[in-house]
Amino acid sequence: MKCRTCRGPAIIDLPRHNANFCAEHFLELCRRQVRKAIDDFEMFAPDDRILVAVSGGKDSLAVWDILVELGYRADGLYIGLGIGDYSHESEDFARRFADERGLTLKVVSLRDDHGFDVPTAAKATGRVPCSACGMSKRHLFDHWAREGGYDVVVTGHNLDDEAAVLFGNSLRWDVEYLARQLPVLAARDGFPKKVKPLVRLSEREMAAWCVVRGIDYIVDECPMAVGNKHLGYKEALNLIEEKSPGTKASYYLGFLERMSPLLAGVHERGTAGLSACTKCGAPTGAVGESVCAFCRLAERASTMAPVPVEMVVKKSAARRRAEKEVGR
Repeated sequence: MKCRTCRGPAIIDLPRHNANFCAEHFLELCRRQVRKAIDDFEMFAPDDRILVAVSGGKDSLAVWDILVELGYRADGLYIGLGIGDYSHESEDFARRFADERGLTLKVVSLRDDHGFDVPTAAKATGRVPCSACGMSKRHLFDHWAREGGYDVVVTGHNLDDEAAVLFGNSLRWDVEYLARQLPVLAARDGFPKKVKPLVRLSEREMAAWCVVRGIDYIVDECPMAVGNKHLGYKEALNLIEEKSPGTKASYYLGFLERMSPLLAGVHERGTAGLSACTKCGAPTGAVGESVCAFCRLAERASTMAPVPVEMVVKKSAARRRAEKEVGR
């Protein structure tokens, strides 16, 4: 197996590119794909201050590493979600990455700073943990970007993530979500600009980047994400990709090129009517609500005793079994 570029020994085969690459030229491919995403979608300028949403996983650490390599000013923000040992381990990976490279990482604790964690929020709302988790992370990344004077928030969503979300939204024909599924969300009404520089790179490519660059990351999936539909969509698309390499890239990038422009008006209508939360000042568009969803969640969940991760995981597993029985 030889590198397409230099004909030396290759370390990775990339069927969607119909090519193999050595370590040096694989890394250059990744840098090139990130540069292209940044330039094509006008994500940020060379002098912008960037805040990277860091989880301790391969994607967020890889995108932070790539941006620093490309010369951008990028700091990290890690949010401790209180998901037992998983949160402690992921924080350790994020801290080690930053310390070894002399980078700035801010660590925020949902439990210490806001009086609740994700397992307790799931119990308080009766909804799946990923709902409270995603909403809390979005709120806090927005808050600290504004507080720190950052121009843009970067997330580590890769091609596989975006294709899976697009697949799920297409199955439901959720037009409002489809209209917002963009690699760049412009700053507006108190929301900072958000961008996804990894949309042209796959999950496997990001894992390979970390291996070649010697980046340690948490490998385990979040224990509360077991049974998440998003993971099922990824598995389905992986089966298609195996039979027809390049399908995920064609599907997602084709959507951005040909379908997304037709939905621009829907996205613009969905951004109207926002007001400031009377508690934290964050934007809120909930009809008849003067308090944002995060503050309502914090008020409700902070009054409860902490809930062990295991209790929520068991309840989620029991719910999935019951749903399967009903579906038979």
